[in-house]
Amino acid sequence: MLKKIQYIFIISLALVWGCQRKADTLWPEVTKEMKPWTRWWWMGNAVDSTNLRALLKEYEQRGFGGVEVAPIYGAKGYENQYIDHLSEEWIKHLRFTLRVADSLGMGVDLTNGTGWPFGGPQVEEGDAATKLIVSTYKLHAKQPLKETIKSSDPKQPNASLVSLTAYGSDNQTILLTDKVDHTGRLQWTAEKGTWELYALFLGKTKQRVKRAAPGGEGFTLDHFSKEALDRYLQPYARALGKERIGIRAFYNDSYEVYGADWTETLLKTFETNRGYDLRYHVRDLLSRDSTERIARIKSDYRETVAEMLLNNFTRHWTDWAHEHHGITKNQAHGSPGNLLDLYAAVDIPEAETFGSSYFPIPGLRRDSADIRNVDPDPMMLKFASSAAHVSGKNLVSNETFTWLTEHFKTSWAQCKPEVDQVFLAGINHVFYHGTTYSPQQAPWPGWLFYASVNFVPANSLWSHLDGLNQYITRVQSVLQAGKADNELLIYWPIYDIWHQAKGGLQALKVHDIDEWLHPTEFYKQALHLQEEGYAFDFVSDHLLEKLQVQDGKWMSGKEPLSHRALLVPKTGKMPVETLERMIQLAKDGATLIFQSLPTDVPGAHDLERRRAKLAQLVQSIRKMSKQPNAGKGKIIVREALDEGLREVGLSGEALVKAGLQFVRRKVGADTYYYMVNLTDKAVNEELSFGMKDVFCYMMDPLSGKTGKASVRSADGQIAIKVQLESGESCILAVVQEERPNEPEWLYPEKPLVSFSLTGNWQLSFKDGGPTTPRARTLNRLIPWTGLQDSAANDFSGKAVYSLDFDLPASEGKDYVLRLDSIFESARVIINGKEAGLIWSLPYKLHLGTLVRQGKNTIEIEVANLMANRIRYIDRKKLKWREYNGSQFVNIDYEPFDASNWKTVPAGLAGHARIEVY
Repeated sequence: MLKKIQYIFIISLALVWGCQRKADTLWPEVTKEMKPWTRWWWMGNAVDSTNLRALLKEYEQRGFGGVEVAPIYGAKGYENQYIDHLSEEWIKHLRFTLRVADSLGMGVDLTNGTGWPFGGPQVEEGDAATKLIVSTYKLHAKQPLKETIKSSDPKQPNASLVSLTAYGSDNQTILLTDKVDHTGRLQWTAEKGTWELYALFLGKTKQRVKRAAPGGEGFTLDHFSKEALDRYLQPYARALGKERIGIRAFYNDSYEVYGADWTETLLKTFETNRGYDLRYHVRDLLSRDSTERIARIKSDYRETVAEMLLNNFTRHWTDWAHEHHGITKNQAHGSPGNLLDLYAAVDIPEAETFGSSYFPIPGLRRDSADIRNVDPDPMMLKFASSAAHVSGKNLVSNETFTWLTEHFKTSWAQCKPEVDQVFLAGINHVFYHGTTYSPQQAPWPGWLFYASVNFVPANSLWSHLDGLNQYITRVQSVLQAGKADNELLIYWPIYDIWHQAKGGLQALKVHDIDEWLHPTEFYKQALHLQEEGYAFDFVSDHLLEKLQVQDGKWMSGKEPLSHRALLVPKTGKMPVETLERMIQLAKDGATLIFQSLPTDVPGAHDLERRRAKLAQLVQSIRKMSKQPNAGKGKIIVREALDEGLREVGLSGEALVKAGLQFVRRKVGADTYYYMVNLTDKAVNEELSFGMKDVFCYMMDPLSGKTGKASVRSADGQIAIKVQLESGESCILAVVQEERPNEPEWLYPEKPLVSFSLTGNWQLSFKDGGPTTPRARTLNRLIPWTGLQDSAANDFSGKAVYSLDFDLPASEGKDYVLRLDSIFESARVIINGKEAGLIWSLPYKLHLGTLVRQGKNTIEIEVANLMANRIRYIDRKKLKWREYNGSQFVNIDYEPFDASNWKTVPAGLAGHARIEVY
């Protein structure tokens, strides 16, 4: 009981932290959770205390809030430094890491394994991922079966027999498992007819841990077996001990267990949960025909496996973590389960972005040769955030920037719209993918992971990472405050996905959403509602069971939720219990809007009785929908869901009509809008918000500046001036108490004058390699890769463009520096004082009072990509990417080779000008 109380205290802190606020600013007090974290690959576990301390200090100084320790394969040539996972020496270094991180105010999560998925040397074959092996036979009347009943897999001839089912020509079905002797001979003959025999064997997938670290090699775990998980976790329990050592969360990566479709207790669990014996229906389970009966049998099978994954792995693992003074962070996608239930079962649901999205932001680089042929859909991320919101959890994390671009070609400007899209999906706890532990003595570029953006000190952009990290910290400080303020719940009809005659288990993968998500009415309605300005969460059958409505408010336990209506998109198959629950919620005060009423029940068990009951419920809903009220609530049936919403007075946010996207948070009585312009047009207009008698303030997460917004009252609402260029974002605080010390927010319109910075620019190089190009004078701004200098072409690092200039007298009160093109980020210094970083589009920076009329000096420190230096070392055939257990590959998973790359532009190009307002 004490451990449970401790766990609740940990989770409560995450909620309280987000509500603390500095007295002199609108920004919340920053905690480590609000900063970005990173996956920290321990390459070969070849770590030492000197480098651990130095790297953690470097990460903290660069603005990271924590690391997720992920043991992985190692670099060649360092084998004598490898440390076995969970050995005494490994645990000593983990404890040292925890102490150093704590002294720096950082957090540490730990992967419950090495590489992925869960598995290792403690997983004996009996606990390994399991698959069904099927052997079929024909048996004629009065004749003995000549063949031996044995596994059809030549690699697993001794797989144990699970069951033997015989199907006769007269629709007879007989179980013959007990008629098979120890030699595999069938001791049974048929009296008449020809029989088909289906023998099921307990096979193993033989999958081993991918990219395992030393000491972590072994079979992949059977994720459907509670007993197997217990045995798997025992070495962790022994190694970590019983006392609290400082691990915040235990982590599980996306479900990548291939071919596992069975477990030893599946038949017993199936009969308990579904009410009939699956052995009599194995022919339907294995059939490739497309009949209704087959779809129903397979639906029941898929539901049972989903329950076993949820109960025997996810929930059981979370209980284990709580007993060991930690919480859980889990990626559910890719699994053959109900994603919403799996995400909701852990303490921090984690989504994942993979690949690069297209944004029409002018100037945003996106070379087709440097991106994967995938199109990430942020709607997928809402499964994780929805589960968190509906189950009352504050933190929702995301594995971010996985394969965003080709190695060494990712700029921070490319990261911003991607992470904006993550935030817009309800994520508020970003994890980078990622950072490799690399010792100081490793030659440049150090140890690197094969599928990473390389957030490492060796990255030539590293010293400018402050800009991205501070931006994320400010956004997350608001998105972790209070609670999500989404007005709609949308029912996810998982049984329509499971009701498919094709195939076996259905792994709901990120890469397969064109099959299981995009074609559905659920997805189409969610997309339409989003475009209409509605904010929503998804809800499953199981989550719906736990919700109540009290005094007109949706409740999760004792916590009130923001939702005001439940929408049910077109649903074919719905359990009777779910529809009964929906009716009861309406009677208790909920508003329900059906696009259409469900037409059938899922599965094959007790079918006719359940169908009759569903028909009664549907008829009751039809009657209730024609009445002004359904108990204390209301039920509406409308083909167009948004029409039903308007009927009950729920309308979307008007700001989407201007092209903006948003997330809304509620902190007490105050409301915060995080707004992003991902279109190709600037937004500069008054936007209507459905509230009055409030105070409104703009907050810029890029610079940290805040100010009093321009507000006008109209028709019982307020109109707020919003000004966002393409690619920009802001936070609007709508609060109950005035902050009289806040300055007026600046809305630059047409500049009084635009002053071009011309003359002789001085260009000098620093902090890079392979060699340092010579300094020179330029009569105009050009990239240093345009100097016809091989040393400059190969250089990755930083260069400073400096200019003395005279600023003419004017009536200006605000000065803005604009740069046409930056490759890739710039730190600006005016008259010896830092003005800030320009790292995202549009390339502009408010200079404030740093610039003065008359003589000024500007220094623009530009950092470029690693690409050109990598090309150089590949052309020189220098060894740098040799690893044990994994090949260093390019974005298409081919052997990496940069020797044929073109020179990537580096430096400044076009014009630099100061706009005076």
